[in-house]
Amino acid sequence: MEPMLNFGQALEHLKSGRRVARTGWNGKGMWLDLQVPDENSKMTLPYIYMKTADNQLVPWLASQTDMLADDWGVIELV
Repeated sequence: MEPMLNFGQALEHLKSGRRVARTGWNGKGMWLDLQVPDENSKMTLPYIYMKTADNQLVPWLASQTDMLADDWGVIELV
């Protein structure tokens, strides 16, 4: 992961097509990504989703702790 970021910086990385995660999360391999709908999507607005520690993809909503944290980083795709 890249150097630690605040939530606003992490959000900007999401908007530019990168995945982000917090070092404070307990599960290994968890990250966030931004889904931007296209003409074939059922959704009409962008949304953030999470890959959980058990490899599930779920909608994500930021907690107060997440928004105030300074331990965000960019996940490099391999």
